[in-house]
This record gives sequence, structure tokens and C-alpha cells, in this order.
Amino acid sequence: MRTTFRYALLGLTLAFPTASRAQGGLTADPRVAQLLASVSEQRLQATIEKLVSFRTRNTLSSATDPVAGIGAARQWILNEMRGYSPRLQVRFDRYQVPAGGRITREVELVNVMAVLPGRSARRVYVSGHYDTVVLRPPPEDSAAARTNDNAAPGANDDGSGTALTMELARVFAQSGLEFDATLVFIALAGEEQGLVGARMHAQQARTDSVRIDAVLNNDITGNSHGGDGTIDGATVRIFSEGPEDSPSRQLARFVKRQAALYIPGHVVRLIAREDRFGRGGDHTAFNQNGYPGVRITESVENYDRQHTVRDTPDGVDPVYLAKNARVNAAAAATLALAPPSPVILGRGGPTLDRGESRYDARLRWQAAPGAVGYRLFWREAWDPDWRYERFAGNVTELILPNMSIDDYIFGVAAVGAGGQESLVSPYVRPPRANTPVAPVRR
Repeated sequence: MRTTFRYALLGLTLAFPTASRAQGGLTADPRVAQLLASVSEQRLQATIEKLVSFRTRNTLSSATDPVAGIGAARQWILNEMRGYSPRLQVRFDRYQVPAGGRITREVELVNVMAVLPGRSARRVYVSGHYDTVVLRPPPEDSAAARTNDNAAPGANDDGSGTALTMELARVFAQSGLEFDATLVFIALAGEEQGLVGARMHAQQARTDSVRIDAVLNNDITGNSHGGDGTIDGATVRIFSEGPEDSPSRQLARFVKRQAALYIPGHVVRLIAREDRFGRGGDHTAFNQNGYPGVRITESVENYDRQHTVRDTPDGVDPVYLAKNARVNAAAAATLALAPPSPVILGRGGPTLDRGESRYDARLRWQAAPGAVGYRLFWREAWDPDWRYERFAGNVTELILPNMSIDDYIFGVAAVGAGGQESLVSPYVRPPRANTPVAPVRR
């Protein structure tokens, strides 16, 4: 039996004047707060220094040298994550890649995965790439730059993202929390050669029909001092592909919402762009295979330290990096504890109509497993972010009197028994199909 819930407006000057502004309905979970408190600045810094000690992590560097090159680095990452907890399933994710593009010879490309099984098979990813490259060496190193074993420390690009990913694998596995979603912490290879490791992994996941609800990709996340002299240790950027209500944009909004709750002094800046202008990251490979993914990166960059031998540990701020790790942790933990997002019902499109009156907004959705209620979000159709919210209770249909479905964007999220909410499922009409008309010659 379908349950319907009806709200009444208190006037026509403002739609839903009794609704709270977005963010007002959330309550922090002390278990998640404790998990965030377990993130260690010292461990982050020590991990970065260890990664730099391998001299280079170039994808095409030595796979057999026991102390230098990508082979030694990935073995250490594997061993380190295996030592965190028996709950973690840690393994190499291997692909044989033929020569082509920036892969100048056939190579075995190896991602390092740590899986924390949940009650369900749906996955939430935290990632960073552990490979490095030097493209703009100082003159004294120009000859060495012609080999794949030249010094490429990669402390921030992307030792910071790798250290963050490894630290969260440790924190989540040792937390004792049982999650609904399966968490995957993955150090990706081949990013500097064109997102190869991420592309291989995402393609295989799509082939295997793996459900991935979110990819939090961390790339260049540890520097608070810009190359132009600016200092910003209080904000972080999140890039996401469009359009406005794409799954990746919903993920970006979700990260900002959770960060505001758990790390209120650290501001998430949403950037309505797939990545930095003309550049890319591993989340894009997941996007291209149909998975929601965002890039998390520092607010002020120092380009003099990127892809050079100057990308050393002294350019990473461990306090700032720890804040960004907590942003990831808040979002990943909440998503993994929450029910899955509601499925929007309808015949080939979202179930949003004008109701029997033709002047109301009627929303319907399918009950989500584990949900004890649902939260409605809406905004004016030109706004970029959710502006209002209302907890709707344990219902599967909602009627909003006198709200025009032409003037507002609506969405609904599932809420679990612990108060954690899912990503928002938006009511968005798919693009109209183009039906060519054959010209009639006269």
C-alpha cells in the first residue's frame, strides 16, 4: 500500500516557509566523529616521506629493484595496508598494458587495493595515485629526465593522496564500525600516463556489473602555500562533472554537506568543472564508465613543485592534509553507513507530476532497503545547490501543494536508523531524443 504525505503552505509569498535551510536537519554521529579524530598527521607525514624514499614511482621505472622504483613502492604499500587490520582484504589489481601513447613499452600496471567488506556489495571508493613523473626538471637534471628511473619524488603529486587513502584504510578498518556499503581504498598507478590504472579498473568494474556509488579521488591534496605567495589551509576544492544534477554533482554537494557538519572550520569549495582547466584526474576514468566521482584537491597550487624534483615532503602541510582526510572520511563513512539512494519511479523518466490538482508537485520513489525515512530537498531551478530541506518520514509519496514543478528542482534522500543520509536522487527529466525529419524536396 502506498503511503502519501501532504504538506500545506502557510502562504504564497515563500514556498515552504516552514522548511529549514539545507543542513539544518543533520545531527553528527559520535562514531563518525571518533573516526575522524583517529586521523594522524604524524602518520600522514611519515607515509609521504617513505613514498619519497623510493626515489621514483614512475609507472615505467624498475619493478624488480628492492629499494627503488615503482615495484618496491607498491610492495611496501601492499605490506603496510595488510598490517592495518585482518578486516582489510588487500591485494594487487594487475593489468598487462601494451605500448601506446605515454606507455612507451609493454608494462604490467599494478593498482593496490584494500577492501573493507560491508553488508552489501555496493561500493564507496577513496583513491589517490601513487605513481610519479618529472616533466620539467631543472637544467642539471635534464639528461636524467630521458630515463624512467630519474628522481621523481612526488610528495604532493600524489604522495599526499596516496597517504590520505592509506590512512583512511587504517582508520576505517580499526574503527570497529560495521558498514552497509563495501569500502575500497585504492592506490592507482599509471595516472601520469593518461589515467591508465583507473581506466583499467573502472572498465573491469563495469564489465563485472559492480555497483560503485561514489569515488572520492584525492590528487594534490597536501599543500597550503601557493606558488604566488597565497596561503590557504582552511579550504579545499571539489571538482565534479556536469550537468547540474549529474550523479557526480550530487556527490560533490554531499561531501560539502557532511564536511560542514563534521569539520565546520574547513570549507569545501564546489567547482562546477570536471577538473582543473585543461587537466585531468583518475575520477574522470570512473565518470567515463558511468560511475559518480569527484576530484578533491588543494585550493592553492604551487606549479613550481608539480612534476619536478622540487615536489618534496617540505612542500606538504600535514595539518592541512589531515583536514582533507577528514573531509573524505566524513563523506565516505556517512555514505557507507547510510541506506542506498532511493530509486525514482516512472515510465522512462522521473516520477514528478502536478498531481490531481495540476498545481501541486507530487513526488514518488521506491522504498530504499534499511531506510527509516526520507529527506526532501529543493531549490529554485536556477540555483546551483539545494536551498531547502524537509524530513518527510517513512513515506514513498509526497505532495507539495501549490509548488510548480516548472520552477523548482526536487530531490529525495534515504535516511537510516542512525540518521545517516544517502546521496540525493534528483527528479530530472532526461534529454529529449533527437528525431530527425527527412526533408521533402519540392
